[in-house]
Amino acid sequence: MSKQAIQTTKAPAAIGPYSQAVRSGDTVYLSGQIPLDPETMETVGPDVRSQIERVLDNLAAVAAAAGASLDDIVKVTVYLTDLGHFALVNEVMSAYFKEPFPARAAIGVAALPRAAAVEMDAILVLP
Repeated sequence: MSKQAIQTTKAPAAIGPYSQAVRSGDTVYLSGQIPLDPETMETVGPDVRSQIERVLDNLAAVAAAAGASLDDIVKVTVYLTDLGHFALVNEVMSAYFKEPFPARAAIGVAALPRAAAVEMDAILVLP
């Protein structure tokens, strides 16, 4: 099966040798997004809520570039430098996703690129 890179200027440019997303068949694998503003490539914040919102906005932009939306996401992985923000992630995600909610894993990590507090990647299935 062939694969196709997905790219948009409405999400931060890749800061390494990877694609913002890759489509294989009807499945799209979205690379991890950190809370970078796509225009300035600077981390938003410093509050964690704005970082979570920016990450989800970035994922939404990449999903749109693939011809989909957050509603088409079936799996999200959340990486947090402080698992104390878990409840806040739930609160913000509930404003971005509707039922049925995607499957999810949340993982505590020691650090993330650009001193971000949160990173998320996702898998979606095209409508």
